[in-house]
Amino acid sequence: MIQPRALVTGGAGFLGSHLCDALLGEGYKVVVVDNLLTGRRANIHHLRNEAAFEFVEKDICEPFDVGKVDYVFHFASPASPVDYTVHGIPTLKVGSLGTFHALDVAHKYGAKYLVSSTSECYGDPLEHPQKETYWGNVNSIGPRSVYDEAKRFTEAVTMAYHRYHKVDTRIVRIFNTYGPRLQLNDGRVVSNFMKQALRGEPLTVYGTGSQTRSFCYVSDEIDGFIRLSKSSEHLPVNIGNPNEFTILECAQHVLKVTGSKSKIAYQPLPQDDPKQRQPDITKARTLLGWEPKIQLEEGLRLSLDYFKKAVAEETTAAK
Repeated sequence: MIQPRALVTGGAGFLGSHLCDALLGEGYKVVVVDNLLTGRRANIHHLRNEAAFEFVEKDICEPFDVGKVDYVFHFASPASPVDYTVHGIPTLKVGSLGTFHALDVAHKYGAKYLVSSTSECYGDPLEHPQKETYWGNVNSIGPRSVYDEAKRFTEAVTMAYHRYHKVDTRIVRIFNTYGPRLQLNDGRVVSNFMKQALRGEPLTVYGTGSQTRSFCYVSDEIDGFIRLSKSSEHLPVNIGNPNEFTILECAQHVLKVTGSKSKIAYQPLPQDDPKQRQPDITKARTLLGWEPKIQLEEGLRLSLDYFKKAVAEETTAAK
């Protein structure tokens, strides 16, 4: 039996690397293309001796071709506030040029295609929870727009290739994923809180902490991706945990899991920071038979050893 071959753009990133693990487990040969702008070799180091794994360091904002593939998983993009604030123009480029080039590969080889989009497409939502049919409330010129609009354009290009070129596409909208390999200093809620708690520093809460997020553990997220990749659904699908927490509640869970005595430090709310974020996953439940299994406190415990190690390594490196 011939092994199917999958291309994963951004496969050295947090989610991309976990996806590579899952695809190898599914029997794929996997080729990762990543320019390592925000991805890390450490995330795929454990795969270096896998015969079915290949890594190509390349910027997909330039045309590329890795040979015949059966599936394209387009996961290349800065995804954290710290990264896309610093790398705003590369974020826009990978969401536009990079998406065209990834789709061109899928079109050339008749490959199936799945792209990672984001709940940021909903902006600061006026609908709660957010269904896939909601068009969003997004500031197209605000400081977050480089990421929000890049992903919205990514979705538009993906649907255009499906409609005009008949590419077999899928779009997943991701909600606040966390777990091992999340970058320690990427500015996301869970990594910030875990880092600060383990260092004994105050946990930074923006605004009153009453804004909400829905946190999905990485293994649940990846399971959703794999299920969607095997489906025939072309329109966006929310993959996220619908259990909603305030930021303050998340901080309290982190303190409990880490055993930290850190206090809470309040800072002003950043511009365009969404006040609510909760996926309606009716579509994923109905079409994919998917829903998350791991809730926040359990997921934080599963992540604890990774964050302890990452904090220790950073502390050692700083000496």
